[in-house]
Amino acid sequence: MTDKKIWVIKLGGAVLNSEQAAHDLFSALNTRVLQDQTQGFVVVHGGGALVDSWLNDAGFATAKHQGLRISPKEQMPYIVGALAGCANKQLMAQAITAGLRPVGLSLYEAGLMTTQKLKALGQVGTCEPQGDSLLPEMLVAGRIPLVSSIGIGADGALFNVNADEAAAALAHQLGAELIFMTDVEAVLDGAGQPLAQLNSDQIEQLIAQKVIVGGMEVKVKTSLHAARHLRRGVYISSWQKPDNLLALLEGQHVGTQILP
Repeated sequence: MTDKKIWVIKLGGAVLNSEQAAHDLFSALNTRVLQDQTQGFVVVHGGGALVDSWLNDAGFATAKHQGLRISPKEQMPYIVGALAGCANKQLMAQAITAGLRPVGLSLYEAGLMTTQKLKALGQVGTCEPQGDSLLPEMLVAGRIPLVSSIGIGADGALFNVNADEAAAALAHQLGAELIFMTDVEAVLDGAGQPLAQLNSDQIEQLIAQKVIVGGMEVKVKTSLHAARHLRRGVYISSWQKPDNLLALLEGQHVGTQILP
């Protein structure tokens, strides 16, 4: 294992809607890479909007259950192509033009084995460490792993894993700090105001009040689970402001901190 301090950064799929946004974020990250060689970075990404577009073009209806995309087997070629193919390579292209040295991976190469989460969700997966990860070698070599949220099972089945859950699993495996870069500046309260910190009781209350719903509910629950495993706070902030990422990497408090 590398002795570098590792950061796992999860990029919200909407960042793909703007090439400039991804480029600016990677440029900010490259500034940090050049300044401090003792840190390593792993980027995990989704791509929900791209998947929606591909499925719609193919004539499929899409449905979600508690923020998770129901993924029937017949839709998986499109989901895999969108996430592990198009989205991954689009982000690689932006990382390269920003001066980084990315490597595109799926969850299997990153050291996670995937199994079916719930039969009713189809090919939605959950992942566990399998002890054979390429990430440490990549980080020692100064590369930036760009990991799509596509997983592979022991029987060769393909799975669509929630990217937030995948990022949390990788952070746990690597003992890394974890940052969720999402579409919003922070988690918001019922009045639409940003919350600096959230603990389990507050999260439970806001979910019960339907203040936190859908994809944000998945993200907050995943963040809390990760914070407990990592035994430290996990941050949710916005990819729309690259300076937020730099501030977090420098130890500043930006966005919402989910406490264990």
